[in-house]
Amino acid sequence: MGQPLEHRLAKRLRELRGEISQRKFSEKLGISKSTLNRLEMGDQNVSLKTLKVLCAKLKCDIGDLFPK
Repeated sequence: MGQPLEHRLAKRLRELRGEISQRKFSEKLGISKSTLNRLEMGDQNVSLKTLKVLCAKLKCDIGDLFPK
């Protein structure tokens, strides 16, 4: 079995953020810095509403946030 979804999302968010600070990236995404931090650590369950916001801001499909 592969990585848990929360770890896949965490890794993808860190990749997308790159060298940008968490504060700047969270502002771009329209979420709080603490939420971004917890998502990047795989410590927070993500709601469908938050996934929808992330996809809209990143201009991607939901599947793009969960690479294999």
